[in-house]
Amino acid sequence: MKVVALSDTHAPRRWTSCPPRVAELLGDADVILHAGDVCVPSVIAELSAYAPVHVVKGNNDGPDLDAPETLELDLEGLRVALIHDSGPAKGRMARMRRRFPHADLVVFGHSHIPLDASEGGLRIFNPGSPTDRRRQPHGTVGVLRIADGALVEAEIVPVT
Repeated sequence: MKVVALSDTHAPRRWTSCPPRVAELLGDADVILHAGDVCVPSVIAELSAYAPVHVVKGNNDGPDLDAPETLELDLEGLRVALIHDSGPAKGRMARMRRRFPHADLVVFGHSHIPLDASEGGLRIFNPGSPTDRRRQPHGTVGVLRIADGALVEAEIVPVT
């Protein structure tokens, strides 16, 4: 299963339509995870043309985005949690383990800073932002590959 993870698209200010490099990656996606700060629901409709989308609400998302604050999914046996803001870097891994005690993987956003870290059987993954790179050299998304209940590949992919 190929999963494309996005966060912090910040439409329409930053995302006016799906960037070409992001569209390429979405072309063969089985599932899309959006970790919040969509800002306008039309982004979810646009992404849904590629694959089923699971989304959580970010701090810049208004009441027009029908999404929960957190979400827990089973993707081919991999227990995945989705949240926008995982809090400060210090203590993040322990905080995510407490918040999602059964998760194998937590996907989050908010900082716009890509991160892939593991500790004690938990992996946390921030795909960054494809449209608002802030202090990063590139806009990014995440590509995750799941097989037999395991995360077999996780990649931060530059898209700008």
